[in-house]
Amino acid sequence: MLLAMKRTVMACVVIWSAWTSCPAAGDEQRPNVILIMADDISWEAIGCYGAEDYQTPHIDRLARLGVQFQHCYSTPICTTSRVKLMTGQYNFRNYTHFGYLNPDQKTFGHLMKSAGYHTAIAGKWQLNGLTNKLPGYESNQRPVDAGFDEFMLWQLTKGKGKAGGGGERFWSPVLEHNGKFLSSQDNQDLYGPDMLCDFVCDFIERHQSEPFFVYYPMLLVHDPFVPTPRTIGDASRGHETNKGDPRDKKENFVAMVNYMDEIIGRIVQQVEDVGQLENTIIMFTADNGTNVSIRSQWNGRTIRGGKGGMKDMGTHVPFVAYWKDHTPAGLQSNRLVEFTDFYPTLAGLAGIGLGDEDPKDGMSFLPELTGAAGPGRDWVLCHYQPYWNKTPGQFARNGRYKLYRDGRFYDISKDLDEEHPLDENSASADARTGRQQLQAVLDQAPPAPVGKGDRNTVHRPTYPDWQRMLPTPAPGR
Repeated sequence: MLLAMKRTVMACVVIWSAWTSCPAAGDEQRPNVILIMADDISWEAIGCYGAEDYQTPHIDRLARLGVQFQHCYSTPICTTSRVKLMTGQYNFRNYTHFGYLNPDQKTFGHLMKSAGYHTAIAGKWQLNGLTNKLPGYESNQRPVDAGFDEFMLWQLTKGKGKAGGGGERFWSPVLEHNGKFLSSQDNQDLYGPDMLCDFVCDFIERHQSEPFFVYYPMLLVHDPFVPTPRTIGDASRGHETNKGDPRDKKENFVAMVNYMDEIIGRIVQQVEDVGQLENTIIMFTADNGTNVSIRSQWNGRTIRGGKGGMKDMGTHVPFVAYWKDHTPAGLQSNRLVEFTDFYPTLAGLAGIGLGDEDPKDGMSFLPELTGAAGPGRDWVLCHYQPYWNKTPGQFARNGRYKLYRDGRFYDISKDLDEEHPLDENSASADARTGRQQLQAVLDQAPPAPVGKGDRNTVHRPTYPDWQRMLPTPAPGR
């Protein structure tokens, strides 16, 4: 029995290694990569996923021409998702504080830079440790230290408080551009998302003849819900205060979603204008669920935003990818993807193997992007302790079933709101099998976090050397 288990594990390692280090579909020229991640928006607000209140034609077009993943999973809030995405590791290995990325962590910025890519990051940083004033929190070189050649960012060394020289992200934003501080006075009446889009487009133009990697964690569509440049002429309330009018919350949020989509369209157009569309893969996802104050119509029902919580509305995010003449057009993939998977996928696109210093938690989804047959994963794991006054927890799930560490078990395909836990004795044979498989995953995981943590929490356990948790290869799509 033990020998058989060892053989199974070794087979998983061989398959995993083969697909995380495979070159980019045999192309002589490595593709450029643009990874866009929206802030606080989930599937119910994206047109191609069934949204009824929003217009997202550019994202929908990427999905129509490329791959739309039906099962991509983040974590419930921004920092936990960003740390997981950038380092390719489960949060139990390296997450310790809200608003903080430990500078000793290797990121996908380092990975792509080491492969010869010109790297840039634009948008929301919020990773210096400002909240807890952690060592080095005042350094404006942290993005460079994280592997990015160029940057334009909000909340790098300044927070939102105006008293400390900070400010909001949208109108008259406080930004830092390649080490230069731009105050709200410097950016008076300018719209932050437009400035960041211009930065990205300029970077693309300047590096069109060289491999480039752009990571764009957007400012949109996080609150405050204020008018966009498309609505400011008709709804000036909120422009000066940058806070918006509560009566306009949903109206402004809809406009922000639509403008987010417009910005994505501008970036895609820039790639096409410089003649790099055939050699650039464009990916769009989001960091967590929609703000809890927003209710949206989706496929004939009302969905309340689930940011901060562990239900689907907080952790199930959109993900579409397009690479002209490479991605299968219109594929709606049921392959499971989690945020640890982006790191090995980027390595595969760059045509480099992963070394001992690279994370081993993710599984590349590159085969799905190129139409090749390849292994998928049969579970995803969420280990959640944000230290942000939210209820922590741990769950494993597949495309249908979800098992929490405390024993709650749901068929999400029939119970999106998790109102009807399945009894182990009365569940179907399929459900019992699913529960057993997911329990085996949780049995491999470190202890689940307990108790609401906050900025003053002293004990913050991590398990950097915890065993590798390799998913069993499963059919994709």
